Amino acid sequence: MQESENMISFEERRMQRVIDAVALASTGEVELALKQLGAVEQDAFGVVEEALRVFLSELSATAEQNAQALAALAASKRELESQLETIQRQECAIRELSVPIIDIWHGILTLPLVGLIDSMRAVEVTERLLARVADDSDVEWVILDLTGVTVIDSMTAQHLVKLAQAVRLLGARCVLTGLGGHVAETLVTIGVSFDELNPMRSLREGLRFCLAQRRAGAAALAAHGERSRPRTQP
Repeated sequence: MQESENMISFEERRMQRVIDAVALASTGEVELALKQLGAVEQDAFGVVEEALRVFLSELSATAEQNAQALAALAASKRELESQLETIQRQECAIRELSVPIIDIWHGILTLPLVGLIDSMRAVEVTERLLARVADDSDVEWVILDLTGVTVIDSMTAQHLVKLAQAVRLLGARCVLTGLGGHVAETLVTIGVSFDELNPMRSLREGLRFCLAQRRAGAAALAAHGERSRPRTQP
């Protein structure tokens, strides 16, 4: 009788050990569950214990593989984010270089454009240049130098005209220099009005024109001031 009770008690402990192992495994503590099983008895119930041990071992290996895969994904994400940040910085640098606004003289800016000027780039040029003119009240003239531009489409040409008009509204004026044959032909073909563009052959001629206009304006102001000054009686 005593032996039978001891056997029942032993089987209950084994059953409870299996239940505890399964409970631990359900919370993710697979390694602790394996330790909870302990030694496997070579009997009928031991087959169940061994099957559970194999299952938990495979579950542990799978969990480890998943953890490694997640770590690799996280590392890839960090690397991708770093690459995206680098690309964004490079794009900003390229935009800065593609729209170089230069103070060529006091009150005179020059914007040398190089390469293909498409509509998107024309819009970017317009935005940056107008922001610069609006921020600097001393700007009187803007020289758009197209020496490095070989091809221009009709829409972009219209953008240049609108840019000159917008600059005029901000209190400055534009000069277009360095026109090549194809660019000049495009402007003429679409009937662009050159009243706002003041086309010149080269950047040097454009600068001379701007300086001459400034001197003429200063002389006119001086003459107007002289005429408006009240005369003194002898």
